[in-house]
Amino acid sequence: MTQPTTPTRQDTLRQIQDTQTWDVLVIGGGASGLGTAVEAASRGYRTLLLEAHDYAKGTSSRSTKLVHGGVRYLAQGNVSLVREALHERGLLKQNAPHLVRDLGFLIAAYTWWSAPFYGIGLKMYDLLAGKLNLQNSRYINKQEALKRTPTLRKQGLKGGILYFDGQFDDSRLAITLMRTLQDHGGVTLNHAPVTALHKNAAGKVDGATFRDSETGQEHRVSARVVVNATGVFVDAVRRMDDASAKDMLSPSQGVHVVVDRKFLPGDSAIMVPRTDDGRVLFAVPWHDHVVIGTTDTPVPEASLEPRPLPEEVEFILKTAAQYMDPAPTRADVRSVYVGLRPLVKAAEGTDTKALSRDHVIRISDSGLITLTGGKWTTYRRMGEDTVNRAARQAGLPERLTVTPALHLHGWTTDTLDQHWRVYGTDAARIRELEGAGTPLHPDLPYTEAEVRWAARFEQARTVEDILSRRLRALLLNARASSESAPRVAEILAEELGQDAAWQAKQVSEYTTLAQQYQL
Repeated sequence: MTQPTTPTRQDTLRQIQDTQTWDVLVIGGGASGLGTAVEAASRGYRTLLLEAHDYAKGTSSRSTKLVHGGVRYLAQGNVSLVREALHERGLLKQNAPHLVRDLGFLIAAYTWWSAPFYGIGLKMYDLLAGKLNLQNSRYINKQEALKRTPTLRKQGLKGGILYFDGQFDDSRLAITLMRTLQDHGGVTLNHAPVTALHKNAAGKVDGATFRDSETGQEHRVSARVVVNATGVFVDAVRRMDDASAKDMLSPSQGVHVVVDRKFLPGDSAIMVPRTDDGRVLFAVPWHDHVVIGTTDTPVPEASLEPRPLPEEVEFILKTAAQYMDPAPTRADVRSVYVGLRPLVKAAEGTDTKALSRDHVIRISDSGLITLTGGKWTTYRRMGEDTVNRAARQAGLPERLTVTPALHLHGWTTDTLDQHWRVYGTDAARIRELEGAGTPLHPDLPYTEAEVRWAARFEQARTVEDILSRRLRALLLNARASSESAPRVAEILAEELGQDAAWQAKQVSEYTTLAQQYQL
């Protein structure tokens, strides 16, 4: 099988400079930015996406790994948001079957009334999904509940409700969207922060300056419309447009802990519908580990590497202990990660749990389009809505969306084993590369060939890009990822033509980062 070719960073920079005016410039390479860029490019608009760090570096790689309608939004009465998310869940499963799978969630019943109470709500969930429903929810008895989740606390268990949602790998979806964008003629560059916006004589935004983080060189680009899709950092870009712009967001953070699969060895996830602070908590099998979360803690400002508070970790482990036996302790935590939610500001005193998870589009007087809010499940719909507005504003030729049925890069319905399925049709090509049979670390499922693939075809530029987002080593086992960093740096230096000093710096930076993911 011949290996495909992909543009080098130098090729991409040259193409950016050679293009006089882009139809759509998207700032931000997370769920909303990639969704918008794929939407624009697939309609045939000349599209450029610039990402300051790496694709899904922020919140978009730190989700609970669910493609879902949001059971608790149903409890809040937000039926339209749930219906839209369930519809998008169904489309995403059809468009990326290599990245999304059905997963059963058990709500355990320890009181006589809880099964019928939650059962009625979940029947509504099934109905709202319509013909795109995954599988119908149903009551299961104590024996089946324990068969599906053997570590569920047995004392007082009466049975439960089993319902179905989707599961995915968030940063692998981001990389898949980046490749899909390229497949449709879009151009995309990471490690390229936008440093200024430009305006024409009429005061309308018509382009930006970005810096190549690797060389320090600045480049100017022109565009008919600019979209600010930088997640929790949208306010910083809005202030490049208008220094007096007031904050749109009230960010909150969600913490997750990752433990070994032995704590949830069955084939289902556990969903706790109401924790002591009124949230839901999930324990979800993922890449042969278990993700448990999440919390909802308001934070004063957005940061690139948010840190978990000790009480958040304590809350997750304490809640898990009420439902799991044996329950994980601090000593069992392989990694802890934190994502920030871009919640749109509400009235003073509103609890962040109550803020809408729906997306918001705002257009400034100068024409800068800001997209924020929302969640991974509805990334496609966010992109569609944004490009509809952008095309009207820029006077682009009207073209209908094609993304509801757009197969994403690597699309396949072949059932590959869990480790390789995230690559879809690319898996066979990766297995041909040097190092396909050489594991990176005995406690991780990854091979040296995947590092080479990430460098050649997925724009990985740093050890962190690889171990955190192309591979999920940082989230699965922070210590093991740290131990594999020197070999990753060596392979990456070989692929990118870097020297020993670069390798040493990469390993040092990554080791420092990985320590933040360990308790």
